[in-house]
Amino acid sequence: MPWQAHLSLDYRLQGQRTVLQHQHDGPLRIFKSLYPEGDAICHNVVVHPPGGLVGGDTLELQVHAAAGTHALISTPGATRFYAADDLPATQRVALHLDSGARLEWLPLEAIAYPGCEAVNHWTAELAGNAELIAWDVTALGLPSTGQAFDRGRFRQRLEIPGLWLEQATLDAHDQRLLDAPLGLAGQRCLGTLLLASGTPLGRQRQEHLLEAVRQVLDPLPPGVQAGATCPNPQMLVVRALAPLVEPLMATLQAAWAALRPAAWGVPGTPPRIWRV
Repeated sequence: MPWQAHLSLDYRLQGQRTVLQHQHDGPLRIFKSLYPEGDAICHNVVVHPPGGLVGGDTLELQVHAAAGTHALISTPGATRFYAADDLPATQRVALHLDSGARLEWLPLEAIAYPGCEAVNHWTAELAGNAELIAWDVTALGLPSTGQAFDRGRFRQRLEIPGLWLEQATLDAHDQRLLDAPLGLAGQRCLGTLLLASGTPLGRQRQEHLLEAVRQVLDPLPPGVQAGATCPNPQMLVVRALAPLVEPLMATLQAAWAALRPAAWGVPGTPPRIWRV
């Protein structure tokens, strides 16, 4: 039987404390809320099915952050898309931020195993001056164990409606995309980190954020390619490529640690789950 899982997270403000109410159906769970930074910022860890995703599985996660709340969401391990018998394994994430909310969506990587048929759909809606820091990291195959991504497809759509859209089909047989200089240039790990606001950031603030991020991107770990830009008045985007996921994730974590205090005046202290 395929997994059909749904998790709904609703962050509300009680006094000065961000609190979580949640509902779940199927093998998608949330750890206890933690407050390592005080009551204002609620940390949570989302737990996927322990066996990974196979054909026919569907995970749906909906997050709502009310005005004045600040939440940080991560995962304890990679999301694994295994080989499928023509049926897609699907993960859908929908983030909804009310005006004045802050949300950090920082899961560990998604791994596309050889032969997978995977769909990863992520969307965010930002009201008013809500702000979001989020990333998405994909590893094609497992190069360090000799499992090359030589068959299968990973379809991805990352969207903030009316503001930003990135979508692609990463097909193991599409050598132009995977190996050409204008594609992935032979790299098999790709990641995107973004800061998005419901209102324009302003030129001065954008330049300040770019400078903070670019300082930690120079120099880069061996094999990593990365750059930061502001594609529109409401966003900053960091894109990265690497042969392995570990140096790429380290690069995005360093960029996050620089961006967080520059944008919000909040220390860039890594969540403990990243070090477990």
